[in-house]
Amino acid sequence: MEFVTVRDLRGQPGRVWQLLAEEKELVVTSNGRPIAVLSSVEGADLEQTLGAVRRARAVQAVTTMQERSAQAFRKGLPPAEVNAEIRAVRRSQRSRTR
Repeated sequence: MEFVTVRDLRGQPGRVWQLLAEEKELVVTSNGRPIAVLSSVEGADLEQTLGAVRRARAVQAVTTMQERSAQAFRKGLPPAEVNAEIRAVRRSQRSRTR
Protein backbone atom coordinates (compact mmCIF):
# COMPACT_ATOMS: atom_id res chain seq x y z
CA MET A 1 0.00 0.00 0.00
CA GLU A 2 1.30 3.43 -0.93
CA PHE A 3 1.62 6.33 1.50
CA VAL A 4 1.22 10.02 0.69
CA THR A 5 1.65 12.99 2.98
CA VAL A 6 -0.83 15.75 3.62
CA ARG A 7 1.77 18.03 2.01
CA ASP A 8 1.70 15.88 -1.16
CA LEU A 9 -2.07 16.01 -1.19
CA ARG A 10 -2.02 19.79 -0.92
CA GLY A 11 0.96 20.49 -3.17
CA GLN A 12 0.65 17.82 -5.85
CA PRO A 13 -2.99 16.74 -5.97
CA GLY A 14 -2.78 15.63 -9.62
CA ARG A 15 0.02 13.21 -8.79
CA VAL A 16 -1.93 11.87 -5.78
CA TRP A 17 -5.09 11.30 -7.86
CA GLN A 18 -3.06 9.52 -10.52
CA LEU A 19 -1.43 7.32 -7.88
CA LEU A 20 -4.85 6.60 -6.38
CA ALA A 21 -6.16 5.51 -9.77
CA GLU A 22 -3.22 3.10 -10.10
CA GLU A 23 -3.10 1.78 -6.51
CA LYS A 24 -6.85 1.93 -5.66
CA GLU A 25 -5.98 2.74 -2.02
CA LEU A 26 -3.62 5.23 -0.39
CA VAL A 27 -2.75 5.99 3.21
CA VAL A 28 -2.53 9.69 4.03
CA THR A 29 0.03 10.59 6.69
CA SER A 30 0.64 13.66 8.79
CA ASN A 31 3.92 13.95 10.68
CA GLY A 32 4.66 10.36 9.75
CA ARG A 33 1.43 9.00 11.28
CA PRO A 34 -1.46 7.55 9.28
CA ILE A 35 -4.56 9.74 9.51
CA ALA A 36 -6.75 8.63 6.61
CA VAL A 37 -7.26 6.09 3.86
CA LEU A 38 -8.21 7.17 0.36
CA SER A 39 -10.02 4.56 -1.65
CA SER A 40 -11.10 4.85 -5.26
CA VAL A 41 -14.76 4.16 -6.03
CA GLU A 42 -16.99 4.07 -9.05
CA GLY A 43 -20.10 6.25 -8.88
CA ALA A 44 -22.45 3.28 -8.93
CA ASP A 45 -20.51 1.54 -6.14
CA LEU A 46 -20.39 4.48 -3.73
CA GLU A 47 -23.21 3.39 -1.40
CA GLN A 48 -22.02 -0.21 -1.38
CA THR A 49 -18.44 0.87 -0.60
CA LEU A 50 -19.57 3.20 2.20
CA GLY A 51 -21.69 0.41 3.66
CA ALA A 52 -18.72 -1.95 3.65
CA VAL A 53 -16.50 0.64 5.34
CA ARG A 54 -19.13 1.29 8.01
CA ARG A 55 -19.61 -2.44 8.67
CA ALA A 56 -15.85 -2.90 8.98
CA ARG A 57 -15.64 -0.04 11.47
CA ALA A 58 -18.50 -1.53 13.51
CA VAL A 59 -16.79 -4.93 13.60
CA GLN A 60 -13.55 -3.26 14.65
CA ALA A 61 -15.34 -1.37 17.45
CA VAL A 62 -16.97 -4.56 18.77
CA THR A 63 -13.65 -6.41 18.64
CA THR A 64 -11.97 -3.61 20.58
CA MET A 65 -14.71 -3.68 23.23
CA GLN A 66 -14.40 -7.46 23.54
CA GLU A 67 -10.64 -7.24 23.94
CA ARG A 68 -10.93 -4.56 26.63
CA SER A 69 -13.57 -6.58 28.43
CA ALA A 70 -11.37 -9.69 28.35
CA GLN A 71 -8.43 -7.69 29.73
CA ALA A 72 -10.56 -6.31 32.56
CA PHE A 73 -11.83 -9.81 33.32
CA ARG A 74 -8.28 -11.18 33.45
CA LYS A 75 -7.36 -8.51 35.98
CA GLY A 76 -10.23 -9.90 38.00
CA LEU A 77 -12.85 -8.31 40.14
CA PRO A 78 -13.25 -9.53 43.69
CA PRO A 79 -16.30 -11.80 44.05
CA ALA A 80 -17.90 -9.34 46.46
CA GLU A 81 -17.84 -6.60 43.80
CA VAL A 82 -19.29 -8.94 41.19
CA ASN A 83 -22.12 -9.95 43.53
CA ALA A 84 -22.81 -6.33 44.48
CA GLU A 85 -23.05 -5.38 40.80
CA ILE A 86 -25.44 -8.26 40.10
CA ARG A 87 -27.66 -7.21 43.04
CA ALA A 88 -27.69 -3.60 41.84
CA VAL A 89 -28.74 -4.57 38.31
CA ARG A 90 -31.45 -6.89 39.62
CA ARG A 91 -32.80 -4.13 41.90
CA SER A 92 -32.93 -1.65 39.00
CA GLN A 93 -34.71 -4.18 36.79
CA ARG A 94 -37.30 -4.91 39.49
CA SER A 95 -37.99 -1.22 40.01
CA ARG A 96 -38.56 -0.71 36.26
CA THR A 97 -41.09 -3.52 36.00
CA ARG A 98 -43.22 -2.20 38.88
